[in-house]
Amino acid sequence: MSYRNFSAGRLRSLPIILAILVLICVMAVCSSSSEALDTSKKDVVTFSDTPENAWYYVAVTDMAERGLLKGYDDGTFRPSNTISRGEFITIISRILGIESPATDSYWASGNIASVRDNAGCWIIWNLPDVKGDITREEAVSILMLSLFPNADQGDWNAVTSSIRDFSSITGNYQHLVEKAYANDILTGYENGLFVPNGTLTRAEACTILYRAFGMGNFQNAGSGSSQPEVTGPGEATEPADSGEYTPAPPAEVRKGGVSENGWLKVVGTQLSNADGEPVVLHGMSSHGIQWFPDFISNDALKFTADSGANIFRIAMYVEENGYMSDKAAAKKRVQAAVNAAVKQDMYVIIDWHILNGNTANPMNYKTQAMGFFEEISKKYASTPNVIYEICNEPNGNITWSRNVKPYAEAVIPVIRKNSPNSVIIVGTPTWSQDVDAAAKDQLSFKNVMYALHFYAGTHGQDLRKKADTALKLGAPIFVSEWGTSDASGGGGTYIDKAKEWMDFMNARNLSWCNWSLCDKSESSAALKPGAYSDKKLTAADLSQSGKYVFANF
Repeated sequence: MSYRNFSAGRLRSLPIILAILVLICVMAVCSSSSEALDTSKKDVVTFSDTPENAWYYVAVTDMAERGLLKGYDDGTFRPSNTISRGEFITIISRILGIESPATDSYWASGNIASVRDNAGCWIIWNLPDVKGDITREEAVSILMLSLFPNADQGDWNAVTSSIRDFSSITGNYQHLVEKAYANDILTGYENGLFVPNGTLTRAEACTILYRAFGMGNFQNAGSGSSQPEVTGPGEATEPADSGEYTPAPPAEVRKGGVSENGWLKVVGTQLSNADGEPVVLHGMSSHGIQWFPDFISNDALKFTADSGANIFRIAMYVEENGYMSDKAAAKKRVQAAVNAAVKQDMYVIIDWHILNGNTANPMNYKTQAMGFFEEISKKYASTPNVIYEICNEPNGNITWSRNVKPYAEAVIPVIRKNSPNSVIIVGTPTWSQDVDAAAKDQLSFKNVMYALHFYAGTHGQDLRKKADTALKLGAPIFVSEWGTSDASGGGGTYIDKAKEWMDFMNARNLSWCNWSLCDKSESSAALKPGAYSDKKLTAADLSQSGKYVFANF
């Protein structure tokens, strides 16, 4: 539904690590050269404004001697100046060994893109102005995501209670700041405050980054190589895999999961297992993975699977800072989510999430969709977990026969070339409500289902009648998205109306995914604001909607 437009203001800031990054950035700003740096210590470096008795002297001079930062041409370091986002991120790129040439008129653009794409630092997408001063919560968050992505959480209650202004930290950044404290990467001020929206001086940033550099094993520091090799307080991250994916055995065999049911197929209007026996899948959809990557993690999917879900849907937006903005980053997130679902023995929908603007008509991005599904279906050709949803919610001035069906007839053969038997879900007009129109002019491919979406506070008996019409005409239906709210994502929660829909779906053996597994401040979100997968989700994190939905897995 159109309510899924997202505001960049939702990003949460990560405070203490920011300080470290800021110092490094300051040094990087003064020298935007992309030359490879030798990070072994060289001749002593001194700055005229950095006396030996200064609290930041050791950090600044040691980092400078390693080539990770430089001062100004006049021989100063200017420790009291604030550091910008671009400067800070440039320092990070040097530590990781992925410093890159500028891609546009801004000198730090290449380093920003490199850290964002190669280090999985999704926060960068939402920074308001890369040239502006970085905040403490932003710096810490960027530092933790880039340098220590798998750091241990530590004792959440003990750590957070020691930070007097923890509640002032932006929600998405809180778990990253907590990790920084838990792993002694930062300590905050003596008065117990973190001051998340404060800025960092060059001296503060350098000190934090110096501490982080000493704690990690950054083997490519300063090398300018394209792939960081990073270990730190947590485990090393695995490189992105390439070529065809070979699914590993799940960590746990689950009832109703892939190990039990195998490759799915459609028999009549019923989704069925490899033996042709009826199967019903119940699970969650992510929100936009470019905005809520925390909730496509292994821990988040394990929590969902432990609660009884056997399917997860990956909402990969095409626009709105999604696939068309950065294809590599979008595909990397999709692959991470698929891997997590396979590990939990779950089925997983890869959703080409069209919704607003140019994407409302699927034909506008037909060529790009064909390219994406060619690549992704080749990768998962041997993975029975994967289901493809090729157009989330067509809407606007389009029809089934004129726009959606021709699009599907172009995209489906691309998938079938690599994965001849995978189930494919096709969206229908009017935000996937006009299943009756599709049923009157069905596609000729096997193992195809038609998407039905509803929001309990907005859609009722009239839409259920459309669904029954489609089923009577022999069109298989998959409810790949539904919510307990109204169509805006807010209002409600409409539990009584949701129960009417639940009874309807149960009576017809319809599979479904609920929107959405995230902690956004809206009634359709399954989690309360401030719930984070990194600190292990529990039933206490479920919102009113989440409690109802999880009870129905």
